[in-house]
Amino acid sequence: MTTSPVVYLDHAATTPMLPEAIAAMTDELAQLGNPSSLHSAGRRARRVVEESREQLAEVFGARASEVIFTSGGTEADNLAVKGLFWARRAADERRRRILTTAVEHHAVFDSVRWLCDSQGAQANWLAVDPSGLVCADVLRAALADDPAAAAVVSIMWANNEVGAVQPVAALAAVAHEFGVPFHTDAVQAAAQLPVSFAESAADAMTVTAHKLGGPVGVGALLLSKSISPVPVLHGGGQERDIRSGTLDTPAIRAFAVAAVASAERRSLDTKRITELRDDLIRQVLHAVPDAELNGPPPGPSRLPGNAHFSFPGCEGDALLLLLDAKGIACSTGSACTAGVAEPSHVLLAMGADESRARGSLRFSLGHTTTQADVDALGAVIGEAVARARRAAAR
Repeated sequence: MTTSPVVYLDHAATTPMLPEAIAAMTDELAQLGNPSSLHSAGRRARRVVEESREQLAEVFGARASEVIFTSGGTEADNLAVKGLFWARRAADERRRRILTTAVEHHAVFDSVRWLCDSQGAQANWLAVDPSGLVCADVLRAALADDPAAAAVVSIMWANNEVGAVQPVAALAAVAHEFGVPFHTDAVQAAAQLPVSFAESAADAMTVTAHKLGGPVGVGALLLSKSISPVPVLHGGGQERDIRSGTLDTPAIRAFAVAAVASAERRSLDTKRITELRDDLIRQVLHAVPDAELNGPPPGPSRLPGNAHFSFPGCEGDALLLLLDAKGIACSTGSACTAGVAEPSHVLLAMGADESRARGSLRFSLGHTTTQADVDALGAVIGEAVARARRAAAR
């Protein structure tokens, strides 16, 4: 039997469910009823879904009618990027350009590449600066180059690796100057920032439950009523006929409860997490003076819970396993494809070389993180890096 790590510093991957979300989901699992059924059990389940929809809309600054439930962030991103591209191209064959960045989550990044490979799309990979941020003027220049061909703009709210917080409202405003719909993946931002769909002026926004204390397997695409993407899934016509499939009432209820609880405690949690993050950065740099902090400096352009480092002379995977052996869970800045470690596409897009991109780790903090967790990392990171360097030098 395996045991959980003593120190969990991988909240950006998933964060522990909040007790109130567990209680809400457990209670609902004992109930019966498909929310699409017309009998009393179905109507009861429908009430739960619609009350949850209203709660989520209030938390995320949207109308209830704009909340489209999905199985999570990946499905919502696919629905937004593919669905909006298909809808815009169907209306005008010239609209084949997708404007995005090379630092997007793979749910967007790979969707765009698939559309280019098999659907005739043309990707404009917008440049980011060395901290991972894209400037509104860069987007404006790209759109002005051929505005009639632009199908959709998709730029994430906050980066899942280095924590860079993009100027979403400014970017959405630029897209609208050219009449192009704007989608943002707010999966990482929603747990730690005051995310408002209305204030962002985005046309579509992705959120998911398990990043903010809800269950894995449920999320939402917030979608303006003026936007009608082509469905990715076809079936019973649920969710405005945009996302068919039986709604998971227990998960949706837990999602709403977690979102409300997360929003209520956000200001206090954010202050505490920011202070812990800054101390983590201090301790890591004290133990490993040549470690390099990736992404924006601590401040409003960086997620409060994110600390992403490159450790010269190390392989990130080896360092991760050494820390895991000490009971500390974190993640690398690289993705593994077919068992072969690849350098982080995010760091490469920010101008890092392959060595720096391979030798990176992300420490992400959340609502259960304590000072003891930070101190535990600080106590072992120096020796772990030294061992990883010796292994890499063999």
